[in-house]
Amino acid sequence: MNSDRSSQQLQKRREDDGTKSKFTNWTKVKPKTKKSPAKELLTTNGGKESIAPSKNRTGLDKRALSHDSAINDDCDTHVNQSESMVMERERIHVQSNMTNTFAFAMVCLLTFVTRFHKLDEPDHICWDETHFGKMGSYYINRTFFFDVHPPLGKMLIGLSGKLSGYDGSFAFDKPGDKYGDTQYMGMRVFCCLVGSSIVPFAYLSVMELVHSVPAAFIAAMLIVFDTGCLTLSQYILLDPILMCFIIGAFYCQVKFQSLSDQPFQQAWWFWMTATGIFLACAFSVKFVGLFIILLVGLLTAWDLWRLLGDLTLSKIILAKHLMARVACLILLPAVVYIGFFAIHFKVLNHSGSGDGFYSSSFQSQLIGNSLYKASMPEDVAYGSVITLKNTRAGGGLLHSHWHLYPEGLGAQQQQITAYTHKDDNNKWLVKRFDHNPDDEDFKHPVEFVHHGDLIRLEHVATQRNLHSHMEPAPMSIRHQQVTCYGENGTGDVNDIWQVEIIGGNTGSVVKTVKTKLKLIHYLTGCALHSHSKTLPKWGWEQLEVTCNPYKRDKNTLWNVEDHINTRLPNSSFELFKPSFVETLLESHAVMLQGNSGLKPKEGEVTSRPWQWPINYRGQRFSGVNETDFRVYLLGNPVIWWGNLTVLALFCVLLCLWALWEQRGCVTQPHNKERNQRMFGAGAILVLGWALHYLPFYLMGRVLYFHHYFPAMLFNSMLSGIVLDFLLQSANIFISHRMIQLCHHGGFVFIMGIISYSFYRYSPLSYGMTGPNANNSTSVMSGLKWMDSWEF
Repeated sequence: MNSDRSSQQLQKRREDDGTKSKFTNWTKVKPKTKKSPAKELLTTNGGKESIAPSKNRTGLDKRALSHDSAINDDCDTHVNQSESMVMERERIHVQSNMTNTFAFAMVCLLTFVTRFHKLDEPDHICWDETHFGKMGSYYINRTFFFDVHPPLGKMLIGLSGKLSGYDGSFAFDKPGDKYGDTQYMGMRVFCCLVGSSIVPFAYLSVMELVHSVPAAFIAAMLIVFDTGCLTLSQYILLDPILMCFIIGAFYCQVKFQSLSDQPFQQAWWFWMTATGIFLACAFSVKFVGLFIILLVGLLTAWDLWRLLGDLTLSKIILAKHLMARVACLILLPAVVYIGFFAIHFKVLNHSGSGDGFYSSSFQSQLIGNSLYKASMPEDVAYGSVITLKNTRAGGGLLHSHWHLYPEGLGAQQQQITAYTHKDDNNKWLVKRFDHNPDDEDFKHPVEFVHHGDLIRLEHVATQRNLHSHMEPAPMSIRHQQVTCYGENGTGDVNDIWQVEIIGGNTGSVVKTVKTKLKLIHYLTGCALHSHSKTLPKWGWEQLEVTCNPYKRDKNTLWNVEDHINTRLPNSSFELFKPSFVETLLESHAVMLQGNSGLKPKEGEVTSRPWQWPINYRGQRFSGVNETDFRVYLLGNPVIWWGNLTVLALFCVLLCLWALWEQRGCVTQPHNKERNQRMFGAGAILVLGWALHYLPFYLMGRVLYFHHYFPAMLFNSMLSGIVLDFLLQSANIFISHRMIQLCHHGGFVFIMGIISYSFYRYSPLSYGMTGPNANNSTSVMSGLKWMDSWEF
């Protein structure tokens, strides 16, 4: 009996030991190297537990059971600690989300308050509102015009005006003109809304880059409290629209890259598609939108290079990545961009002030143009009155007027120019080289002008002949001067020109619009030529016309545009209407030509790129005198000079960090991750700044201060990241207990500096009257820190 009872107790103890062993395995906290006495006591035999031989078995059993019980208690402690850590992380995550939401709401609130304050002041045209407001009117009236920028920004301005009740009747003649009863506020509100979106985009971009609310908030406040960004957002301009699409494209690209671990998912496709659309919109507002395209292109190329080094990806997956980016970042933007031009051409279908910049065939599709569904003689004959159009992109019509060349610039004879607008001074009478037309000519059959004929062209308005001689042209001194000479159609032998039809031969007839021809001066052999050089004030800033000794120059080509001859039957010219592709290509050629030839208007303040980052000179938006309502475009100097300092500091820190990493110096893991994130994000923003700033050094066209503002956005985001990084790095110099106080104190100090500087300089944006800054009673007294500032 005793033996059986002992056996039962031993068996129960074995079962209890097995149960505890299984619990220990389930909690996964058993020691890895040292076994418990209970485990040493047990051995495995055919899958069954047995007692190892021992002299003191009972004592070992008690110690084993006691140790396993301690392990179980330790397991419970670990589980409780893990649950506490998870709850703490969830609490911190919720708190961080609440902080982020509150900060973002504050950013949006401050943005809208500062932007919409005094939006209706002044109630007159300011600076380039005279251009873009007028162009919005053209869209409302469907009147064709010429501009050097793509159409999207102006279409949106016109649409906002239309939707807000503006009828397109205001002239927008010049800055300072009162709006009166004109419904102009809708266009200002639209530009202000779009300009206000820049700040939230900047905040979200920084959050995606470094996941730091303070960094994002500082970056956003640097833009909110910048007087320059504020000024540009309050008027009818293209700049707020352009900057919105630039920063929007950057944010979408950053968001897309953050989803690199979720390729081909719905969110991944969405943000890449959004990036492509924003890129198309930026380029459709101004050609400088190309710079954000370059930035996204470089980031995409780096991303693909990284994927190429991932050997776990198959060639098919790599091909899918490549094709997805080609589709969303190249093909889609191209389609969207072309679509905007299709809308542009569809809306602006009536003849307007821009007709003369385009070819004759282009003009034939504009309602109201003399070439629209034109009916005029096809073949040019002697006695015809014609206009001659230079065929280069943006070429003008051969033109003359009563004014003479000034003394010292060749012969003081009547000026010849090329003019891009329709005018009676563009009309020329075609004559034989040896005969002036008279009444007897009507008794003879009509004679057509052929390839190789010698002709004279008489200016209808002044009755002087097109003439050239061995005098240098006023601007292009290696060319000959071209003038109008003679009286009542009678001149001399230098009035004779030979017709040379391109691709023609003996017997070929000059045809209206169709024929491209050259006019070769009979005595000197030079060709009638026009280009993009504009004459000074004495030439009414019209295009120079010369006689070029190099006859192969493509700018020596002309075509007959208008043709009047009552003795000839009229023909329809609808067949000359160009295709959409031809229209698109020509419009781009004309825009690029006009953009490169931009020159400052009289009295207009221009600037050079080196002046922009240092805030050297601003731009008057409204008013000059003390009695005027004055608005002056100038960046907040505290922010701009601070941005420049931080940019230089970042470059130094980047070099030091690179040396530190190259030498293999030890860095704590959390600091290493923070450094990599900061320097990686900073490098992207420096690249964005450089791409939006440095190319202007290569441009020969006229430049203005406002061209720097897209680059300034990237600089401000960089400043937010670097300043937050410096505040977080304070633990290197101070005790752990002081870190939080130092970070909060530094943050408050930065906010205080930029908000107070905004308070002092805000009259530049919101407008001011009274004495200038040099007067001690002025609101800007003591704030004119540079002599070049004009307020």
